[in-house]
Amino acid sequence: MVESSETDTTLPGADGEVALLIAVADPIRWAVLEALADAQRCVCDLQERVPVPGNLLSYHLKVLREAGLVTATRRGRWIDYALADDAQERMRRALPGARTMAQA
Repeated sequence: MVESSETDTTLPGADGEVALLIAVADPIRWAVLEALADAQRCVCDLQERVPVPGNLLSYHLKVLREAGLVTATRRGRWIDYALADDAQERMRRALPGARTMAQA
């Protein structure tokens, strides 16, 4: 089972890149991002791939949606999740030194 700490994404000064990195630093959220890296997935599929209770998975999906890293599309009673189009690029740019490397 993947363990998670209750990381507070509302830390003082945690805006922009820092907030994004805090959002992806949690092991459960990282597992969700890995599951979505190659394809859009139904929440039922994510529950099989990320072994946590449904309410905890919902919480972590909400954090990722609020960070703009994941999109959700309702399909009947199911919700399909996918990485946002710019998620990988935003995560890369959030890393320290990314702006200097891009300018070089």
